[in-house]
Amino acid sequence: MAESLPDLDDLDVAALKALVLTLLEEQAALRAENATLREEIRRLKGLSGPPDIKPSGMDKQAVSRGRTGRKAGRRAKKGRVPIDERRIVRAAVPAGSRFKGYEDYLVQDLLCRPNTVLLRRERWLTPEGATIVAPLPAGTRGHFGPALRRFVLALYHGGQTSAERLARLLDDLGIKISKRQVVRLLNEGHDGFVAEGEAVLRAGLETAPWISVDDTGARHANRNGVTSGIGNDAFAWFATTFSKSRLNFLERLRAGHAD
Repeated sequence: MAESLPDLDDLDVAALKALVLTLLEEQAALRAENATLREEIRRLKGLSGPPDIKPSGMDKQAVSRGRTGRKAGRRAKKGRVPIDERRIVRAAVPAGSRFKGYEDYLVQDLLCRPNTVLLRRERWLTPEGATIVAPLPAGTRGHFGPALRRFVLALYHGGQTSAERLARLLDDLGIKISKRQVVRLLNEGHDGFVAEGEAVLRAGLETAPWISVDDTGARHANRNGVTSGIGNDAFAWFATTFSKSRLNFLERLRAGHAD
């Protein structure tokens, strides 16, 4: 291309199209050259290249092994939506009108508001001078309830929301929480989830007439790992490790048993 662009006002439609096509071709060439130079720079610096992650064939296997013929992951249509509240809407009618029942109109909404509970624990002083304080209700762990914990985990893992944005969102909703507290909710006290996942795998392996297994590449903490998946139409279980050996896969199949 020439060093300076021609006067666009002097070009007709065909000439403008030709100019745009030339510029697009040069842009594509420059992008390819830029990618090549970046790879060369990484090689000269001794840096490893991007991970070579192959696409997983798990979905194709699940479809081919299924007995019902339905695609994996497709859910059957649910029945009626459970009703949490019923309201009667009155109508302004003229005198002499006859009541003919109701016409239902379903409205789904989402309640997202803080619910702060002050637990007033009784304190007693025994005749011996000891103080007894009423225990916390069963299931209480820390100063944040189970619904808030589920909300944080769902948005972080399912919604790809960062801890900083989660803290800001909760603050906007009226929850007084810091980013450090959000990180603690994400990292601490999840032994129950691990045990639940192992129980799901054990129950699935014991009852399933067939299972589909596969693995795919995964990148975590600047390391190449592998995510193994086991399941069928009734259950699904996943685990990410840094080994793709047969022994590692057999250990996953043991579902927490160390034998």
